[in-house]
Amino acid sequence: MKEVIAVVRMNMMNKTKSALNDAGIDAFFAHEAQGRGKGFVNTAVLEGAESGYEEAAAVLGEKGKLYPKRMVTAVVPDRLVSDVVEAITRVNQTGKPGDGKIFVMPMGDAVRVRTGEVGEKAVV
Repeated sequence: MKEVIAVVRMNMMNKTKSALNDAGIDAFFAHEAQGRGKGFVNTAVLEGAESGYEEAAAVLGEKGKLYPKRMVTAVVPDRLVSDVVEAITRVNQTGKPGDGKIFVMPMGDAVRVRTGEVGEKAVV
């Protein structure tokens, strides 16, 4: 099993849900999040703005802003990981900065509380 964590644009959430469903994933979590990529921010200007220099903050403008995102988390069987990653990528890829990131992490175990099922039986 793997945990797939995707950070996507807020306006792409419905497409992402449909893509996950089409890939065979019906259960997942979605969290509101804020963040930003490394972008083209001059770190010296960013440090100046954080230190309280108004001129640096004015130069920085919107580039240092945190943007609203949606974080989607799904635990999936190993056999579905590549399908899930491809589906999320396909519907979120615009070719512009801010399309998001996907992280794939190992999952040790899972337990369905209601039935006591463990492993993949708990997530499928």
